[in-house]
Order: sequence, then C-alpha cells, then structure tokens
Amino acid sequence: MAALRENGFAVFARYDRRSARIVIDLNTGVQVAFPSRLAEGLADASPEDLAEIEISPAGLGLHWPKLDADVYLPALLQGVFGSKRWMAAQLGAAGGQARSQAKAVAARANGRKGGRPRKVAGGL
Repeated sequence: MAALRENGFAVFARYDRRSARIVIDLNTGVQVAFPSRLAEGLADASPEDLAEIEISPAGLGLHWPKLDADVYLPALLQGVFGSKRWMAAQLGAAGGQARSQAKAVAARANGRKGGRPRKVAGGL
C-alpha cells in the first residue's frame, strides 16, 4: 500500500458542475480532473449524485455512495476508467462511430455488392 501511495494520494475530491468533471487534489499538489462521462458508473449520473464523493482512508479510492460506484486512483492515473469489459465496450462503440475516408469508401463498395451477407441458420 505504501508503494502505491508514493505517487500521490487523494486529499480532496469534488464534482465541478460547470465543466462536468471530477476534480481530485493529490497530496503532491497535483490536481487531476476528468469528465465524469468517462468513468464506469458515473456516465449517466445526475450532478447531485456526483457531488457526494468519499475518499478511502488510504486516499487511493473514490466512492460515490448514491451510485455505489468506485474509482481506483492508481488505475485512473494510468488511464483506466472502468473494468476491462466496460472499457472494451466503450472503445468498440467509439471505433464503430469513427469516420474516415477509407471507411466511407469500403462501405460504399460493400453496398454496391449488395451489403452485408445474411447469416445462415446453424452454420457459418
């Protein structure tokens, strides 16, 4: 636990309504902020629910009691905003929404061929 705290621990946390961000002050003087929509369990929460934040005794975790959501500070600082499954779903959704010239050309070519082939029941 001491090794994890060497890089800093939370001494204060709040929700900033104007920017829709969670703001965390570390014991090192560093302030970290991230959009609440990026974290698992916080994405669809109301400002009232986001405003109530508890810091774990070690300062390595944040907890939102009204949401039963937790964020682990060392993981957050490494860019991990949720479980592997949740993060994979977020990345997959973002990738599916990506727009590029290559993707548009491929979609048009696929459309000229009749689109995506229909699935056949019971097999490949």
